[in-house]
Amino acid sequence: MTLSLKDKVLFISGASRGIGLAIALRAAKDGAKISIAAKTATPHPKLPGTIYTAAEEIERAGGKALPLVCDIRDEESVKSAIQKTIEKFNGIDIVVNNASAISLTDTENTTLKKYNLMHEINARGTWLVTKYALPYLIESGKQDRNPHILNISPPLSMKEQWFSDHVAYSIAKFNMSLCILGWAGEFREHGIAANALWPVTSIDTAALSILDKHTSSKSRTPQIMADAAHLILTKNSTGFSGNFVIDEIILREHGQTEFDQYLVTPGNRDLVLDLFVDDEVFNKLKPLWKEDRRKKNPKL
Repeated sequence: MTLSLKDKVLFISGASRGIGLAIALRAAKDGAKISIAAKTATPHPKLPGTIYTAAEEIERAGGKALPLVCDIRDEESVKSAIQKTIEKFNGIDIVVNNASAISLTDTENTTLKKYNLMHEINARGTWLVTKYALPYLIESGKQDRNPHILNISPPLSMKEQWFSDHVAYSIAKFNMSLCILGWAGEFREHGIAANALWPVTSIDTAALSILDKHTSSKSRTPQIMADAAHLILTKNSTGFSGNFVIDEIILREHGQTEFDQYLVTPGNRDLVLDLFVDDEVFNKLKPLWKEDRRKKNPKL
């Protein structure tokens, strides 16, 4: 399998900024065709970027872009965005379900509005986008175009610690991962891969920078997720499916040893670890982090 997404058609939800845009830009470097499905058509008062500025960046990076105003909570909006993608690019090879809503609040302090928003975007929206893209993914498989579904969602872990502080968000987010568990089996006969990707550390996005500048400074850039996503999406779809991938681990498995390039604050080693990553993952990476530090400073 060639490690390129040249001429592949990607439909990415929430691609106007952050991780979604980073994944789009990495694909654009290969010459991919990308539908940017997001609600942000006019500048947000606090968050930078719209579907149109994202499209300009993608075109400058070497890809082709189709900006689409799309609310993935709305069935007709999703159907329209999928249809416009087909009309523009004549197919869909890859779906990246990146759009997500978050509220790290306990049950008492989570409003019904917030609960509904998280479930309508994270779980229902992810399922809806994939449902209407499915006929074209199946056709992609028939043409040996290596179809993939990638959800930006955590490894499945039924541990109390991941639910007790923010049960509404956790349920909504893990539902995205449950989709992967089911789709890997359901779509296998069509040669469609279904995988999830999650970061081991917090990722600096515009939203995080506004919400928590302290955490933002102790994070990695979205580029690490983009590079990890690229590795997944260029794997053979018939042989790599049903996996819950951690960004740094897959990069290391493919020979990458330099991770300072992803630091928001150069030289910072005090990174904030992300939610939903079990101790087994940290225990696997901690010796490697220590070795990385020793290589840079033999006195340690």
